[in-house]
Amino acid sequence: MSLGRTATLNNGIKVPLIGFGTWQAAPGEVEKAVEEAIKVGYRHIDCALASIYGNQNEVAAGIENSGIDRKELFLVSKLWNNSHRPELVEADLDTTLKELKTDYLDAWLIHWPVPFKPGKTMEPTAADGKGRDIDTEAPGIVETWKELVRISKETKKVRAIGVSNFSVQNLEKIINATGVVPALNQIECHPSLQQPELFEYCKKKGIVITAYSPLGNNITGKPRVIDSPEVIKIAERLGKTPAQVLLAWLTYQGFTVIPKSVTASRIKSNFEDFELTQKDFEEISAVGKATHGRANIPAIYSPINWPINVFDEPEEKSQPYSVW
Repeated sequence: MSLGRTATLNNGIKVPLIGFGTWQAAPGEVEKAVEEAIKVGYRHIDCALASIYGNQNEVAAGIENSGIDRKELFLVSKLWNNSHRPELVEADLDTTLKELKTDYLDAWLIHWPVPFKPGKTMEPTAADGKGRDIDTEAPGIVETWKELVRISKETKKVRAIGVSNFSVQNLEKIINATGVVPALNQIECHPSLQQPELFEYCKKKGIVITAYSPLGNNITGKPRVIDSPEVIKIAERLGKTPAQVLLAWLTYQGFTVIPKSVTASRIKSNFEDFELTQKDFEEISAVGKATHGRANIPAIYSPINWPINVFDEPEEKSQPYSVW
């Protein structure tokens, strides 16, 4: 069983530290996985539009099958890139609410600080066929954020708003412009991607970090930290699974985590969290620093990349666009 720990958002709402992720889960598997996760005890479920993760309808079915009261869940979803223009934002939210068969989200995030050309195509390709079609006419992340703020104040559709894949620079941009601090920043986070400046900034501002890909899973084929011999050895010494060790490394820092699995045994074991000693935490941190690497970089997606610099990694510096 989970230790039942929570993080408190900047509006007082509590979110369970151990959540259930649905990214990279194959269609047809999520309904049963969500039902199983709720049965095990998960109450924090992370989603995105069905046309992106491919499964919000299945998430809804899994919740319905579980018989749980909606009020017991902390449901998170995200605004997709092709709806960044302010006049499109709320309709994107309404689509998510319809897919999830709920009238509100506990948290709604800007998925990426990247606008795609609006339209029915969720991931439009540029005319030259070489990359995604960036919406150069979009007004920028500040105006998109202002619309989330408006929705949070004027409707009952979202209990908290936040962002995902935002750097310190981009967080400062929206905070300085609006005075409204995101409740959450969902980022790729694991021992091989330690970002002390971002971690410290979020802590100072009261922004709760949610770690996606907490085991190092990725779509680019890069080595995963969970497969590191050193991590496996530490797990054996502690009598835990490598996944449990990596999740504990994140919750040690007060981060929420959203591991994904469709296997019943792993869904259960990922929920069985524990607390690391400072010595164990530092040992895992040292392993991560020696294998540093960000896995999720849109500029190197294949076969079609996003021609924009999001994180200022070396692989992104040659891209024609930067976040504005």
